[in-house]
Amino acid sequence: MPETLIAMRRLPTFLAAAAAVLFALAPALVDARVGGGRSMGSSGSRTYSAPPPTRTAPAPARPVERSMTEPSRVTPGAAAPTAAAGGMLSRSPFMAGLMGGLIGAGIGGLLFGGGLFGGLHGFAGILGLLLQIALIAGLVWFGLRLFRVMRGGQPVPAAGVPPRGLARTGEGPGTGPAGRMAAAGGTGIGTAAPHPGEPVRLDQADFDRFERLLIEANEAWSRQDLAALQRIATPEMVQYFADDLAELASRGLRNETREVRLEQGDLADAWREGGRDYARVAMRFSMLDATFRAADGALVEGDTERRTEATEVWTFMRARGGQWLISAIQQTGPA
Repeated sequence: MPETLIAMRRLPTFLAAAAAVLFALAPALVDARVGGGRSMGSSGSRTYSAPPPTRTAPAPARPVERSMTEPSRVTPGAAAPTAAAGGMLSRSPFMAGLMGGLIGAGIGGLLFGGGLFGGLHGFAGILGLLLQIALIAGLVWFGLRLFRVMRGGQPVPAAGVPPRGLARTGEGPGTGPAGRMAAAGGTGIGTAAPHPGEPVRLDQADFDRFERLLIEANEAWSRQDLAALQRIATPEMVQYFADDLAELASRGLRNETREVRLEQGDLADAWREGGRDYARVAMRFSMLDATFRAADGALVEGDTERRTEATEVWTFMRARGGQWLISAIQQTGPA
């Protein structure tokens, strides 16, 4: 009987510790893949304007959290990022993990360090214990749900839908031998608010380039090859990639996103401004996403055999006479 009581008293402490670890580690794991699961970069005057919805990404894209483009320099009607969308914790996964650990540890200390029900005995003590267990279980459930939502993807079978590629401009949604990208405004889902800039018509070579950039970015990320990233992304995006790689290294982790395959894509909009062309493309792609411990190569999170899916909106930019480069990545769906 005394041993049972001791075990019951230790159970809430164990649950509190588990919750603290969960909150501390979730940001580190969620932010592992290329782009960090966050919205960042610049899209010219439309940096803070949501791209039009498409069949690939019908849900609104999340506001940009990290950008070198100041809100005062974009379109007057464009919405600036809100505090809820950004903030110190969103910009710094290290701070998010640290604060999560402190919050979890603080709750555990408050509940089991003599506070709350510490002075009660008998039936009231048992009732307090049950309430504490329910509270910790709720925190663990919330943390797991938050972790799954922030992952921004769901598992798909390895033998899933065959690659579809990017469709051609001028074809309707779902037409063409491999077409799954409709021209801007051609999806019938909705249209964007008016923006400055001359519309740009894209061709097959442009769509092929977008798909190739998606694959090359993930390959370079998996190799931690900044030189390769510099050839395919703007200096701003390269800096963000470098920061994220350094953040992972500081935690003793490395992430690999291999066998990336584009499943579906839609052109949201394309325009020209200031001598540059921009194209925002919604892409749903699958991959093998795994995070390893750098010291011994042990798998920390993810799967090396089971594919996961993600849907993002990528902005591509090219200067006049130049090649398309990655200039922004935006997440879709709820934050």
